[in-house]
Amino acid sequence: MSIYQSLKKSYTQHRRRDNDWRLFLRLVPYGRRSGKLLALSMVLLVPIAIANALPPLLIGQVISLIRNESSTYEFLRNRPLWQGLQILEILLLITITVRLILVGFQGYLVQKLGQQVTAAIRQDLFGHVTSLAVRFFDRTPVGKLITRLTSDVEVLGDVFSTGAIGIVSDLFYMLVIIGLMFSIQWQLACLLLVMLLPVTWVIIYFQQEYRKANYKAREELSALNSQIQENIVGINVVQLFRREKFNAELFRNTNNRYIKEVDRTIFYDSAVSATLEWIGLIAIAAVLGMGGWLLLGKNLTFGILSAFILYAQRLFDPLREFAEKFTVIQAGFTAIERVSDILDEPIEIRDRANTRFSIFDAKFGYIDEILAELESPDLNAAPELGEIRFDHVWFAYKDDDYVIKDLDFIIRPGEKVALVGPTGAGKSSIIRLLCRLYEPTQGRILVDGVDIRELPQAELRRYLAVILQEGFLFAGDVKSNITLGDSYTFEEIQEAAEKTNVAQFIEELPQGYNTQLRQRGTNISSGQKQLLAFARAAIRDPQVLVLDEATASLDVGTEALVQQALGQLLARRTAIIIAHRLSTIRNVDRIFVLKRGELIEQGSHEELLQQGGLYATLHNLQMLET
Repeated sequence: MSIYQSLKKSYTQHRRRDNDWRLFLRLVPYGRRSGKLLALSMVLLVPIAIANALPPLLIGQVISLIRNESSTYEFLRNRPLWQGLQILEILLLITITVRLILVGFQGYLVQKLGQQVTAAIRQDLFGHVTSLAVRFFDRTPVGKLITRLTSDVEVLGDVFSTGAIGIVSDLFYMLVIIGLMFSIQWQLACLLLVMLLPVTWVIIYFQQEYRKANYKAREELSALNSQIQENIVGINVVQLFRREKFNAELFRNTNNRYIKEVDRTIFYDSAVSATLEWIGLIAIAAVLGMGGWLLLGKNLTFGILSAFILYAQRLFDPLREFAEKFTVIQAGFTAIERVSDILDEPIEIRDRANTRFSIFDAKFGYIDEILAELESPDLNAAPELGEIRFDHVWFAYKDDDYVIKDLDFIIRPGEKVALVGPTGAGKSSIIRLLCRLYEPTQGRILVDGVDIRELPQAELRRYLAVILQEGFLFAGDVKSNITLGDSYTFEEIQEAAEKTNVAQFIEELPQGYNTQLRQRGTNISSGQKQLLAFARAAIRDPQVLVLDEATASLDVGTEALVQQALGQLLARRTAIIIAHRLSTIRNVDRIFVLKRGELIEQGSHEELLQQGGLYATLHNLQMLET
């Protein structure tokens, strides 16, 4: 090995240790949240370690007392044999009883601590994930996130409960045993201590290899979960296109890779246990050999030799436990790395520290100024709400691959504007930018003269209501799927349903507004899901309404009801409508025609037909199809 390679290896190992320490420190704040439990668990280590270490010493004293050896304690020598044995039996019973009680109590405490840490990390991780920009979810498989939120987080609780506290307990126990051994016979103590050095090196080596294998195993598990999630969500496509066998083969390959990596972790874990078993037997043999030689030289008694044989066994028991817990720690470090990757993901879209109270405040000034203005007789002088401006906006999902190019337009308050264009023209991207699901690469987006980055996201999304082509429903009742957690009265819910002509459909459900919907609303039709999306928008009384092919999944009869409700819903509101069927947007105020992210035409339906451009071409093609 060259000097460069040696230095590189040394640096890598140093950096790994540094990273491990830094990773562990990330868990410390969660431990502090349960500081009392942690402190009590640590305090109990002292009496538990002492209670663990005393039995071999007491058994050695029993042998010394029976053989009347010089190593017998002074307070036992002048007593009858039966009385001395009785005292030792009582002491042994007390130590065992105390140990069992304390170990059981501490086990409960550390498991409770682990669960509290797990719950806190999972809560923080979930809150962070739901705050990330949509861009993050575009590149991250759902199955991978589920693995991080469930199995990876579960492992982190064990780092505290089984791992860290257990390792400290084992180390303290070993120190107590070593101290007692040196106090009664230093030569045999040195022999056992010397044997610990190569064992420690072997354990560290195997644990490093285990860490690498475990990380790969967790990655393969993420891939496995991603495939499961993908196939379940897309089960219709899987069965319609007969992909069962093909997908099963893909899953089998991923499953085999996962098993292979898990087998490697099992191998290294088993190697540690086997090594410790052999070293433990060798240690006992060494103690017997050296102890026999000292015994023949009358430098050792049978009682002390018996105690050392028991200590030799017990010295390697915590080391074995230490190795197993260290395996948990290594698995925990792997989980911390994977969870930290998510927690370190920057929240791209944040509310600024100086965000204003609301759009109304931003346009008219502070509350007291508004009240003063309302008290004036000229109430009609107040400007209307609902103006949207794109100020030279550029946007790219990937670097320099712009899907929106220099968009510059103004939508006036109360105006109805339609976005049309071929697939990939950037229509949906405009809506995502307006709702601030993504940030513009260049330029600004203003609502009522205020940059949307200056507004709280919650306020902006109350100001806007978006109805997508496919309404998403959560598991829960109909009411909660309309309110989405906001505090609306039942009368307001009914009023919104009646405004959008969906009240009749809801009342026909088995329990009406209290009908339980399954996840994604699989127990109602697509059209009914869309009707609830309209009620969801109506109850919020937005200033701007965005319709993204909102009536595409409705049948003719239902669409007629919704179009009637839309007439009321769109009154006195700014509206942006994305539509592929050009016949549905003839009556809007203006139509924006997009192509490859650029605004190439705008005007009313008649004006665009007269221009004979892209819109006229699209219109004529659709007329030919009908």
